[in-house]
Amino acid sequence: MTAYAFWNNKGGVGKSFLSFVAATEYARTYPDTDVYVIDLCPQANISETLLSNPDVIHKLIGQTPRATVAGYLEARLNSPFRPLKDVSSYVCRPRDFNAKLPVNLLLVSGDNLLEILSGAIRQTSQFDLPEDAWKQVLGWIKDLTVALRQRSGNRDMIFIIDCSPSFAIYTQLALAAAENVVVPFTSDDGSRRAVENVIALLYGNGMGNPKMETYARLNFAKRAKEEGLAIPKLHTFVSNRIMLHEDKASKAFEAVSVSIKKTLDVLHKKHRQVYATPRALPSERFIEIPDYHSACMMITTGIPLYRLQPGLNKFRGRQVQLEPEALRQFQDALANFVAYL
Repeated sequence: MTAYAFWNNKGGVGKSFLSFVAATEYARTYPDTDVYVIDLCPQANISETLLSNPDVIHKLIGQTPRATVAGYLEARLNSPFRPLKDVSSYVCRPRDFNAKLPVNLLLVSGDNLLEILSGAIRQTSQFDLPEDAWKQVLGWIKDLTVALRQRSGNRDMIFIIDCSPSFAIYTQLALAAAENVVVPFTSDDGSRRAVENVIALLYGNGMGNPKMETYARLNFAKRAKEEGLAIPKLHTFVSNRIMLHEDKASKAFEAVSVSIKKTLDVLHKKHRQVYATPRALPSERFIEIPDYHSACMMITTGIPLYRLQPGLNKFRGRQVQLEPEALRQFQDALANFVAYL
């Protein structure tokens, strides 16, 4: 069982998009593996994409209990320190609503109630008793993955966890459940700063910035170390939506990418233990995904990457042209990314 959290401390970098591609491509490639998507973002973008219809989420929310991740967390609030034995009520099969998807792809849907529940979850984690209340509450999504593993029996499985950009309590639950972090970013200074925040928030390392060092050591990373809470490793870095010119990234995109690579390679020299592949330089695990707006728009309506065809495609009542070479480059880059998992 392997769990990947898709997270960056910045919105709009393609976390949900890449989570969708990873889940659908992996499920198609490995039909004997159960691929679970856990949507821990209140916006529920990946759930809407997988289900291909926002009305389906409303139906899941309307069930008793709510057939969503928020329904599971509500149940945990009622039983904070005793894992649930049966979590089937919170799982759906997107194929039942979107026939384009593999049958072995499963979803614990997102839910906007997640944001409302966050205060109660945070308060529960601060109980005086039991003494390890914080660690137990931070393990709620990890408990969910254990229960789903039991549900799948002898089948192989993989977990794709889509995170909110914020470092709210539900994001911390997601990261505590993961073994690896996939960090998507776009080539801009906002992404560079966000990657620095990932390092500070997860590992308490301010990368030499005195103010960041002071506050980073007081937060999540410090308490996780004190209480023995496992923190995921940095796995893969995905430079998303790269603008190409003559098959090369533009100079502006390349400059920011080089800056992020340098930051991560510097961290690697002193703290290899935070990387999933400590012997490899982080810059060697960068993946570049070219920007192809038309294909991206089709994918975000629930069409898997492998179903995109070159030429004219019917899309929302219009004809959309997918140029063969651009589509091939786009598909190859994303297939290369999924192969890293």
